[in-house]
Amino acid sequence: MSENTREEKEKSLELMRWEIDGRDSFRPEVSPAVIKRLPRYFRYLRELIRMGKTRVSSAELSRMMNVTASQIRQDLNCFGGFGQQGYGYNVNYLYTKICELLGVGYGFRAAVVGAGNLGSALVRSPMFEKRGVDVVAMFDVSNAVVGKKIGNVRVYDLKELESRLSDFDVDIVILTLPKEYALEISTRLAKTEVRGIWNFTGKELELKGSSIVVENVHLGDSLMTLCYDVAKSVDKNRKNEK
Repeated sequence: MSENTREEKEKSLELMRWEIDGRDSFRPEVSPAVIKRLPRYFRYLRELIRMGKTRVSSAELSRMMNVTASQIRQDLNCFGGFGQQGYGYNVNYLYTKICELLGVGYGFRAAVVGAGNLGSALVRSPMFEKRGVDVVAMFDVSNAVVGKKIGNVRVYDLKELESRLSDFDVDIVILTLPKEYALEISTRLAKTEVRGIWNFTGKELELKGSSIVVENVHLGDSLMTLCYDVAKSVDKNRKNEK
């Protein structure tokens, strides 16, 4: 991608940020816990829209999300509130604002490194389209998949990584390759203009000195958390049976 084209995109994103709210504090520094709840608001508001709901109270959202009404008001007040006392929240308006906060309308482009089972499953998922992310390329080293399409996405040779990322103006790279190659690929990515890495390799990545944002996803951790809760439930049932 040419330097001029990249600069044009940066200006477009800055203009979009300004048009969204007109002030620098639209995304203030808030706790990670608040940020992690934003996608839940996104999902539940989508459900309310499908149900034909036009407004919702914090109490109603509380019952749906299993979060206190007070917590919901505190979360949304971090970004300006978006509600009216005695009325609640306009569902479509709140959904639009949550989408803006989450960058749904920014037109981010993604690429997947690793065309195995997990990478292929992710590419075929409607998750990206629903969240405004366009998967434009995949990369792998296997001749069995290079040059082919998985879903609607073409697989390129990993040797072409840097040039293709530039050509496609990729913002986010999703790592689904074997753990032992994660550091090598992330080091290569640090020299590109990629903005974020969604890391499924199981290797904890931290790119010091880079502006790239890394989200490390550990599926095994989630499984073990579930196992803990299931084991606790089993223990409780055994105790009650005595």
